[in-house]
Amino acid sequence: MWDAVARKLPARTHHVITPDQRGFGAAGPTDQPPSLDLVADDLARELDRQDIDAVALVGCSMGGYVAMSFLRRHPHRVRALALLAARGTADTPEGAEQRRRFADLILDDTQRGRIVAGTTPSLLGATTRVRQPDVLAHVTGVAEAARPEAVAWAQRAIATRGDSMDILRAADIPAVVVIGDEDELVSLDEARRTAAALPQGRLSILPGVGHLAPLEAPEATSDILTDLLASVEASEASEARAC
Repeated sequence: MWDAVARKLPARTHHVITPDQRGFGAAGPTDQPPSLDLVADDLARELDRQDIDAVALVGCSMGGYVAMSFLRRHPHRVRALALLAARGTADTPEGAEQRRRFADLILDDTQRGRIVAGTTPSLLGATTRVRQPDVLAHVTGVAEAARPEAVAWAQRAIATRGDSMDILRAADIPAVVVIGDEDELVSLDEARRTAAALPQGRLSILPGVGHLAPLEAPEATSDILTDLLASVEASEASEARAC
């Protein structure tokens, strides 16, 4: 998801790490009960391994929910925050149940193909689906290749997450909430509430973009993150002068 953005940011002198979440990519499967806290702690261990104390933390969709869990558990390690296509509130009971049903279906060999084909297009905006068919093909291929057990685990972990608005209100750090105006999974109103909860939060709306801005609009996403990092550098320079 982050490859194109990661290639752009180092060119602007930023060190970028994009670790795989447990069960996906190079990260092995897990037998632990579904929990975003486990994924957040995985990230903390990866930062320790790379001798990185604090980061500007960026997450899209599930990554955004992991970022909020990380912020709750390791707040001293977050210098700035970017949440893309992620709401600060917990799922409604109906929404959580829908995720659990999806998890059950994705594990069913007789249903998986239909479920992937039926749900994957909704991850992208209507404009992307029409104008960037290669992106749709790529996302579909990734969805088809993902381990069913990992997808089910992830959905159940997201369904069990709590409300994060309190931790966002306490996060007085540079922050941005990004939403595509064609996102079919997270509404603009939800994104506005999430941004409003952050003391230094601002909202960035991407036209013609759906749920996966790093894939649909990597240049615009890179620009937003570059601006966020510039605000961190300006804030730290100001603090240094004050000292």
